[in-house]
Amino acid sequence: MKKLNFKDENNALGYRIRELREKILNPKTNKPISQEELSLRTGNAKKTIGEIERGNTNPRFSTLLQISKELNVTIRELLDFDMIKYIRLANKFKKDK
Repeated sequence: MKKLNFKDENNALGYRIRELREKILNPKTNKPISQEELSLRTGNAKKTIGEIERGNTNPRFSTLLQISKELNVTIRELLDFDMIKYIRLANKFKKDK
C-alpha cells in the first residue's frame, strides 16, 4: 500500500469539506452555499475557506469544529471518510480545473 503524504491528506479533507458545503442550500437562492457564505457563518475569512478546500493549509481543530457545525455534521462525520477515495477525487478535481 502506498504511504499517504500530508499534502494528499489535506487535499482529501478539502475536497470533503467542499462536497459537504455544496449539499447545504442557501434558502434564498436554493443554490449551494458559497465559500463566502460559509466564511460568514464560521467567522473565518473567505480566503481561509478557499485555502482549506484547495488543501493549501492545515486547518486548526477549532476551525474544523466551526465548519462541521455550519455543515450540519459532527466533527466525526466530517473527518470519517475513505481517505484513498477522497485523495483520488481531489486529484481528479484539480486536474479537471
